[in-house]
Amino acid sequence: MAQKTVVILSDDLDGSEANETITFGLDGFEYEIDLNEAHANELRSALERFANAGRKVSGGRGRPAGRKAGGSGVNTKAVRMWALDKGLKVNARGRIQQEILEKYQAAH
Repeated sequence: MAQKTVVILSDDLDGSEANETITFGLDGFEYEIDLNEAHANELRSALERFANAGRKVSGGRGRPAGRKAGGSGVNTKAVRMWALDKGLKVNARGRIQQEILEKYQAAH
């Protein structure tokens, strides 16, 4: 018997359907928030001035919640959730198949 798992993200601000999970840091803490497109744009706009004036840091303590796939700048957690939502077969752990990454990047 086959099973299909559907993951539906809810916007953490208003409960509507979310499109993505955003990870950001502040005062030494990392946060993740699920947001719809409008709220994601609002967050990015609010932080843009500060991000542009700041400097990127590498390293850090611990491992981020969603690692980047093959240096492509794609959040693997987001890719897996997107693929499952689209009914695509994706590895639960380890490397994400190249064709899945290409489909995800084409859709975004």
